[in-house]
Amino acid sequence: MEKDIIMKTYIVKNSSLYKDTTRSNMFLLVVGVIIGFINGFWGGGGGMLCVPALSYVVGLNEKNAHATTILIMLPLCIASFVIYVLGGYFEFDKTWTTGIGFVVGGLIGAYLLNGLNNIVLKFIFSIVVLFSGIWLII
Repeated sequence: MEKDIIMKTYIVKNSSLYKDTTRSNMFLLVVGVIIGFINGFWGGGGGMLCVPALSYVVGLNEKNAHATTILIMLPLCIASFVIYVLGGYFEFDKTWTTGIGFVVGGLIGAYLLNGLNNIVLKFIFSIVVLFSGIWLII
C-alpha cells in the first residue's frame, strides 16, 4: 500500500498539472486581488469575474464555481461592508426591505441551481453578464 502511494505521488508530481499548480495559484492570487478590488471599489460585481476564473483556471464545473464564488465573496463582502459603514456610506433605513429580498432571492437561486444543467447555467450566466454590460453602457 505504501508503495502504491509513493507511485501515485511520483505520477502526480511529474504531471503537467502539478507543474502548473504554482503558476495557477499565482494567477488565482492576482485574479483574487483584482476581484477584491472590483468588489470593494464598486460594492459588488467581483463574482462576475470569479466564476469564469474558477471555471477556466481551476477547472471547476459551473455549479461548483458558483458555489465556491459565494463562499469566497462572503468575507470580501463583510470587509467591504465594515469599510463602507465606517465611511458613513451605508443607508440603514433602506437595508431591511432590500436585504429580505436578497435573502429570499438567494434561497430561490441556490435551490434552483441544484436542478440546472451546467450548460444551461453557463448560458444563463453569460446572458446575465452580457445584459449587465449593456445596461452599464446605456
